[in-house]
Amino acid sequence: MAIDNKKEQERDELHRAIWVIADELRGAVDGWNFMNYVLGTMFYRYISENITDCINVGEIEAGNTYFDYAKMDDTEAEEARQKLVEEKRFFILPSELFCNVRAKAKDDENLNETLENVFRHIEESAKGSESESDFAFLFNDFDVNINKLGSTVAKRNEKLCKLLDGFAGMNLGYVKKHYIDAFGDTYEYIMTIYASNAGKSGGEFFTPADVSELRTRLGTVGKTEINKVYDHACGLVT
Repeated sequence: MAIDNKKEQERDELHRAIWVIADELRGAVDGWNFMNYVLGTMFYRYISENITDCINVGEIEAGNTYFDYAKMDDTEAEEARQKLVEEKRFFILPSELFCNVRAKAKDDENLNETLENVFRHIEESAKGSESESDFAFLFNDFDVNINKLGSTVAKRNEKLCKLLDGFAGMNLGYVKKHYIDAFGDTYEYIMTIYASNAGKSGGEFFTPADVSELRTRLGTVGKTEINKVYDHACGLVT
């Protein structure tokens, strides 16, 4: 029961935060495209914090107690690029981390170009690694220059800044320690709100988490081991 309550609490908090961001961008982009901005920004923050945490833990364990990758000089960080790409399958310079780009966003007259370059650099960092195909065109649908965001660069950047601020204030914590699937739940929530408005049927694109959980529980009653899972939308997975 405690876990169920925690899941609902986290889910409600996530939904409220997304609703605030949606309200900030109301009239700028339609719901279907809004999903690209939300998931793109969430993923950008996640991988920024993921690589920072990985590096900081390693340094602290090595005795460098006050080390913070986010405050490291880009030139010094470059020396660890190859090793990090081998380990993490991608690389982000300290200056291009979510927290640092967001901190300067309000004063960055070229925020759209900054984000465009950061996303391109992240995608390019994976080239030659096992994750190259996973990162190729990853942020392709995150259009920082779309006119719907604003008729001028300044207006578009204002929307982008609000988007970054919205996610900076979102309590994502350490994603892997959440009781919910933050990315999956965000996708489902946006689909629930906007699918019909986009002329699409939500049922064609996702199965509600509660339905999936119920089917899983029914299918595993009395079983201690599972070696095959059948998903009506994806097929047989062994």
